[in-house]
Amino acid sequence: MVVLRAGLCPGLTEDMIQLLRANGIRTVVDFVSSDLEDVAQKCSLSYKALVAVRRVLLAQFSAFPANGADLYEELKSSTAILPTGSPSLDQLLDSGLYTGEVTELMGAPGSGKTQVCLGIAASVSLGLKQHVLFLDSTGGFTASRLYQMLRAQTEDEEEQAALQRVQVVRVFSIYELLSALQELRDRLSQQVVSSVGPLKMVVLDSVSAVIYPLLGGRQSEGLALMMQLSRELKTLAREFSLAVVVTNQVTRDSSSGPLKPALGRSWSFVPSTRVLLEGKEATWEKATTQRVASLAKSPRQPTGIQVELDIG
Repeated sequence: MVVLRAGLCPGLTEDMIQLLRANGIRTVVDFVSSDLEDVAQKCSLSYKALVAVRRVLLAQFSAFPANGADLYEELKSSTAILPTGSPSLDQLLDSGLYTGEVTELMGAPGSGKTQVCLGIAASVSLGLKQHVLFLDSTGGFTASRLYQMLRAQTEDEEEQAALQRVQVVRVFSIYELLSALQELRDRLSQQVVSSVGPLKMVVLDSVSAVIYPLLGGRQSEGLALMMQLSRELKTLAREFSLAVVVTNQVTRDSSSGPLKPALGRSWSFVPSTRVLLEGKEATWEKATTQRVASLAKSPRQPTGIQVELDIG
């Protein structure tokens, strides 16, 4: 559920939020389901102002019917396909990453998730000259590695300009992550992103790193924050025609069971596409940079398709 915060809608000020919280109203659901006359009296707030805020919140968070033809036309006009920089991965994804969707790369530690994300960022920033926001929750982002990838793809010294098109934000908790996404949404709404070009992609590496610590004792609160994160990511992708890429860990039910994505069933509905990355067997002489990518979920392709990737 969405927590009330300043800037969520016009008229919802920090002072109003503090008064509402003091009376047990913390979320959008709490607010819109309250008796506003009673709230106005208890909080010493303007009834007219409360009604105006509720009207805006209902418009923002309520579902409105739309027919299939309108949705299809909107999809055609707003969807772009972004190349990943890897022909085999593009083939697996039916030409590339689709804007308006969340794509998940999942795999065990060392499977190449961050390397693939860096390759995607390099492809979008250099090849398409588009802006990329890289949300790093593990400390795994390496500017020198991204620079090497860019240098390998160009001979005319464009790598510096491409490097500047990749904005990196370190987010080591769910609260820092949600704050960064809210700030991004505010900037996109005001059409202020960066002087270097339009934003087309958001990379979150990794989602499990910020969610796992919350799924211990107070699990209900952790699930609520996970669902809030899922809404933020899907809303950003859909409303601003962004391709959102997240990485996730994998687990097993038993030592011999198949690999499956972490974060459970609730999170499984968030990504439209899921790709499993696994390492190929290395010889005793040398390690390998080859990876196998398998399609675990897709709205366009049959699942189970596999391709080989070289992340070297």
